[in-house]
Amino acid sequence: MTYSLKGKKIWVAGHTGMVGKAVTKHLINESCDVLTCNRAEIDLRRQHEVECWINENSPDAIIIAAATVGGINANKSYPAKFLYDNLMIETNIIHGAHKADVTKLMMLGSSCIYPKYAPQPISEYDMLSGPLETTNRWYAIAKISGVMLCQAYREEYGHNFISAMPTNLYGPGDLFNTDTSHVIPALLMRFNEAKKTDQKSITVWGSGKPRREFLHCDDLADALIHTLKYYSDSEPLNIGSGLDITIAELAYLIADIVGFEGEILFDSSMPDGTPKKLLNSQRLSQTGWHPKISLRDGLLDTFLWYQKALIDGIVRIK
Repeated sequence: MTYSLKGKKIWVAGHTGMVGKAVTKHLINESCDVLTCNRAEIDLRRQHEVECWINENSPDAIIIAAATVGGINANKSYPAKFLYDNLMIETNIIHGAHKADVTKLMMLGSSCIYPKYAPQPISEYDMLSGPLETTNRWYAIAKISGVMLCQAYREEYGHNFISAMPTNLYGPGDLFNTDTSHVIPALLMRFNEAKKTDQKSITVWGSGKPRREFLHCDDLADALIHTLKYYSDSEPLNIGSGLDITIAELAYLIADIVGFEGEILFDSSMPDGTPKKLLNSQRLSQTGWHPKISLRDGLLDTFLWYQKALIDGIVRIK
């Protein structure tokens, strides 16, 4: 059954992040009232603050896009923060939604919830079927807990709580920081700086052989709104592009977009992470949704945003 968003109050938790901004932008076309709150108003890690905010604002539906995120280096450096922050955010919002009898909730997970050596492409039913990738297991365990919490509240209380598992994301508003960035913003920063300083070569972490799937944040936002309206099941729903690429191929593609003409080297002494990660998004495609933005077009869009953000002082290379 379709869950109509018309006239409803939809709380986008985490609206200042890349995904939250994209979702908020896309909800403008849905004739609904979008609710947001910033960190000065509420600390999502504090249960009392979350429950008070939900009671005062009475959202009909909630999209949990709030999370502490980062790449391999950030996960390695801040394991306690990644586990604690994400556990608290998910638990407080989901339990608060239960107490306020919110009619629908969608939690965003991550493809890192799946085992390191999961069969490819990865099905939603592969969760908990094997050991996790060690470089991001803290974040993965928190997200698995959030998925199971949604399942538990569905089973015990009959709530329409669902979870969506996006693949690797990128786009305008991404985290551009040398300490915490994921691979696409990290490479965009480095190649852009290398071009400006006329560097002759760039060394990329790892062998370049791992394969990754990427999805533009605008495609994700469109998919999430579609999922909120048309999906209701206890199993998580994969959201991906259906295409993967090696990290080496990605590096050369970004170099071409940025205009870097130097040599690209790969440091095999650095961790590769999961060797291959491609989601099986067949269940989503059967509901009628398909991605629209190609990787090249999405990377160009992100790079142009990044250049403007540098000029405007929105991001700074650290």
